Amino acid sequence: MARIELITSKDQIGEDRQHEYDEIVGVLGNVGGPFGVLMYSPGLAEMVCKTGAHVRLESSLTMVERELCILTLCRERDAAYEWGSHVNVARKAGMREEAIEVMGTGGDASGLEPDERDIITYSRQLLNNNKIDKELFDAMLARHDARWMVEITATLGQYSYISCINNAFEMTREGAEAMPVRK
Repeated sequence: MARIELITSKDQIGEDRQHEYDEIVGVLGNVGGPFGVLMYSPGLAEMVCKTGAHVRLESSLTMVERELCILTLCRERDAAYEWGSHVNVARKAGMREEAIEVMGTGGDASGLEPDERDIITYSRQLLNNNKIDKELFDAMLARHDARWMVEITATLGQYSYISCINNAFEMTREGAEAMPVRK
């Protein structure tokens, strides 16, 4: 149960905000999860939704690349709600169980495939050290391009934002797979 009542229906907001509700439903299909919290700040939920849609739908990242970022962030930020939302998405996209286990437990990524290893390491460095080692950055840029590097970083930023909302307001997801215990 969240720490506050979630705004999930139009009858909880005024006429002047109906368009915001409709915009979110148009993108996500409903207003729930962190958006039920964000609706308390007029305009914020709509802007976060639009940014998130851009990160998810307009990005050059593959689904597996994006989910590697998100699941790594979940472990590093103890974001259980998002883990429960994304772990099966990652599996359906074709992510290997070995990578999921490394991210979920905070384990050693060195034995993974190069892109798996590097995306997990990049995510961990940015989230925990607020910077990226030059060698890692240069290696990833050489394999991809500047747009890809911007989008991987923006994905981490977007989901950091969402994980802050979910964690602060103690969002829970009934029946979702629990995040593994950190090693």
